[in-house]
Parts: sequence; structure tokens; C-alpha cells
Amino acid sequence: MRVVAAMSGGVDSAVAAARMLDAGHEVVGVHLALAQSASTLRESARGCCTIEDAGDARRVADRLGIPFYVWDMAQRFREDVVEDFEREYAAGRTPNPCLRCNEKIKFAALLDKALALGFDAVATGHYAQVEEHDDADAPGGVRRELHRAVDDAKDQSYVLGVLDADQLARSFFPLGDTTKPQIREEARERGFSVAKKPDSHDICFIADGDTRGYLAKRLGERPGPIVDPDGEVLGEHGGAHGYTVGQRRGLGLKVPPADGSKRYVVSTDTRTNTVVVGPEELLGVDLLEGEHLRWCGTPPAAGTEMELGAQIRAHGREYPARVSMREDAGEGIPAGVTVRLAERVRGVAPGQSVVLYDGTRVVGSATITGTGRAAC
Repeated sequence: MRVVAAMSGGVDSAVAAARMLDAGHEVVGVHLALAQSASTLRESARGCCTIEDAGDARRVADRLGIPFYVWDMAQRFREDVVEDFEREYAAGRTPNPCLRCNEKIKFAALLDKALALGFDAVATGHYAQVEEHDDADAPGGVRRELHRAVDDAKDQSYVLGVLDADQLARSFFPLGDTTKPQIREEARERGFSVAKKPDSHDICFIADGDTRGYLAKRLGERPGPIVDPDGEVLGEHGGAHGYTVGQRRGLGLKVPPADGSKRYVVSTDTRTNTVVVGPEELLGVDLLEGEHLRWCGTPPAAGTEMELGAQIRAHGREYPARVSMREDAGEGIPAGVTVRLAERVRGVAPGQSVVLYDGTRVVGSATITGTGRAAC
């Protein structure tokens, strides 16, 4: 099988490429240039797409003896990930750019280009597993399922929850059965210079980790009130888009609470440019509404209900949930989902993603459009 190995310049993608080669595939290494003006050296563990990263990926490819190319996808990344991120915050939502990157770049733009050039599949260094099962109704008689990795601490099935069945059929994740320490040891044994290279962290295009500062530069300052649930003004902010539900630090409130309790952002409204803060008990929600559905297999029928697990953050807990597939306009495929969590969860904001699991299997995902509390 002819496989494109996406090589970021890190240790995970290096070992993934090596394992695909060991498995007998014809492998070509590809580094995605996602920054329109890549820096020479990474500024921190958060950065990516530097000239250093491309060089590290090339050295691994040379050691493996495989062809290596750099594909420029900076414009596509800017439009589909960075600008989407800015639009979502401007609208008062809290997006996850890693999911959007996987959906739009690594398993859409990259995979589409690979297929157009005659390749059969793409391999990445994500920590997840693919299981194959005989199924007469599936293409080629084999059904592929996406499952959690064996290393709970590194499991990345959450950010892969946007893959559909066709993309999953052409994707390989060779690291899912291995822990991170084992991957680093394997890289050392293979003589890869990246064996001790630190992991990068999202958000990759905000190298210093200052999301509010980044948004202020892109969206501008727009002073407005910070109020309590009764509307009393407690302080001022520089733009509601710079705040997210559950945030406690950096509020700069001028009026302390009478009982000395901590205050958190409980909602934002970019239309009125208002940030509402309140006590911790106001943060808990157990009802989620979701749209922009992505199914890692056959979509469930509209109108059905399922007992599934729901995960709301990349490395967060999985919560038992009852998931209802909202009726569509007659297509038979759900137009949205309602997720009723078994317990209340703090700090859930519109724009985040909920990924649904059946055991270790990823069923699909949805973008959260609203939250609330189910009637007792």
C-alpha cells in the first residue's frame, strides 16, 4: 500500500512513519507547512511549523531512506482553522482548533491530495487505535472502527472524533497500542534525533499561549461591563470575546463578593459585549445541544436514543449520557443531538465539541450549540 506519512518533526510522527515502513508499505514522508511566515526556531513547546521542525522531519526521513516533501497548506490552514477560530470567538463561542485541523487539514486537504496523487492512505502519529471487523455490508467486506489508545494519558481519539467512515477507511494510527515512554525509547533505539524532543501543545498558532492577547490583536479591544447574574456592574473587560465559560483568573473585578467566594465566568454575550460572572454552582450543566455532526461509521437513525459516553475536553473525563438523535427534514439522518449527562459538568461552553463513545469505540462528535440543566 502506498502511504503518506504526515511528519510534523516530532517523535510521534517519526516513529509512526518508521512503523509503516516496517509493516511493508511504500512510505513517503510529508511535512505540512501551515505557517505563512515560519520562524527559524520554536519559541516554546507550544509552537509548530518552524524551519526547525521541517528539518527534524527531513532528517528522520533520510535515516529511514524514504522520499520527503514539504506541502504548503498555509493558506488552507489560515482559512479553515485560524480564521474559523477567530470567527468563533468573535461570536462568543469557544472552539477547538485541533479538531478543526484534523477535520479540514489532515484528513481532508492532506488525504484528498494524497489520493489525487495515487496514494492509498495517510498515517499520523496520533494515539488512537483502528480495529477491523468482517462486515459484508462494508466496502471490501471490512468495517473499520476508531478506538481509544492503550495509553490513557496520551489518548487522542477525542480530537479524531471528526473523522467520517470514508476518512477512517484510509487512515492509519500506528502508535495506538504503545505508551509514550515506549515510543521515546523506540525512537532512541532507531537513532532518531527527535527522541527527546518536547511535545508541542495546542493552540499551535499561539506560540506564547496568550489566547486573550492574540484575540485582542486580531479582534480589537472593545471595553464592556462585567456583571453579576442580577446585572450589577462589578468591573470592566476589554472584549467579551476574550472570556470563556468557567474562567476564574484575570477577571480584574473591582467589587469583591460579600461572602468571599470565588467568581467564575458563567456566560458571555458578544452582541451586548457583556460578561456575566457568578458562583461556582452556576457553572454546572447536564444538558447539551449539538450540531455539525460527524459519524465515525454508519450514522444512527434520526429519532433514536442511545446510552453512550460523552467527553467534552481532549483529556477530560467521559460521562455516562443518554443521546437523542433529533429529527431531520426527512433524510433519515439526525440533524442534531441532545446529550443528557448523568451528572452536571462545569465550564461547558458553546463551540466546544462533545465526542461520543460506545465503550472504547468512537461513535461520532458534535459541536455544542447550547447548554442547560435538565428538569429534576
